[in-house]
This record gives sequence, structure tokens and C-alpha cells, in this order.
Amino acid sequence: MEITQTMLPGVGMRYDMTTVKGVPLSLVVHREGHADVYVLGAEDPDEVRFGLSLNEHEVDALAELLGAARIAEGMLDVTRHVPGLDSARLVVEPGSPFAAQPLGSTKARTLTGCSIVAIVRGDDVIAAPGPEEPLSAGDALVVTGSSAGIDQLRTRLQPA
Repeated sequence: MEITQTMLPGVGMRYDMTTVKGVPLSLVVHREGHADVYVLGAEDPDEVRFGLSLNEHEVDALAELLGAARIAEGMLDVTRHVPGLDSARLVVEPGSPFAAQPLGSTKARTLTGCSIVAIVRGDDVIAAPGPEEPLSAGDALVVTGSSAGIDQLRTRLQPA
């Protein structure tokens, strides 16, 4: 059985597999310790047929049942700190000059050196959003960059 592993910068790690009966599964293990399990559509892998969120205690209990050593090994890459590179979740507050504007209008990379690697909107995650992606009040931006750059972007996103 093949399990593909995808690093989600600032979020965690995503694991994808298909069971022997042909059911596609996806597991997103967040850096904070919680996880989301998704059963996907066999015909359309973007269709979520069932989703389950587990808090960090439930993840720990399930990991113990399934073999914590194997899961903990994979978690090392998710939590490893890279010197000089930080990540944060910055919320686009109501009244922010960038609410209802395209992501590119933030000029995050140009002005702060930060990359916005994902947008969390409710239960949805937009990974690697393009500059044309519209921002909404309440969106959480997953950002990587220097701590100074993240602070600059946080200030830039604040309501006027």
C-alpha cells in the first residue's frame, strides 16, 4: 500500500492513501496536534464524503492504538523548526483593507518577504493560493517568513 505524504507549510502534514477496497483516505495532522480524517469520493478525489476532526488527545489515543512509534516518526518532520523561518496564522479581521480584495493586493512577499502558503476559510483550506484569490473577513492566512516579516504583515492586515 502506498501512502503519499505532503508537507503543508504552517499547517502540518497530509497523508493520502487508498484502501484495498478502493476508498481514498486523507489525514491532515496539524502542527498543534489535532488532525482531520477525510473519506474522499472514489470517482472525484475532491469530493469529501465524510470528515472527522480529532483533538490532540484523540489523536494521541488513536496513535497509541495504531503504533505510536511509527506515527511519531512522521511527526518529527512536521514539528522541526527551521532557523530563521517562522510560521503563523494571521486572521483577516473585518475592516481590514484587504477584506474583499485579491490576495495579491497584500503584496506580502514584496513588502514583508513572507509567503502566504494557504488560506483557511471555515472548514476549507486553499493550499498554495494564487494572487487572484479573493480574501474574506475571517480568513486565516497561513504565513511563512522571518518573525520580523510576519510582524510587518500582521500590522499590514490590521483594520484601518
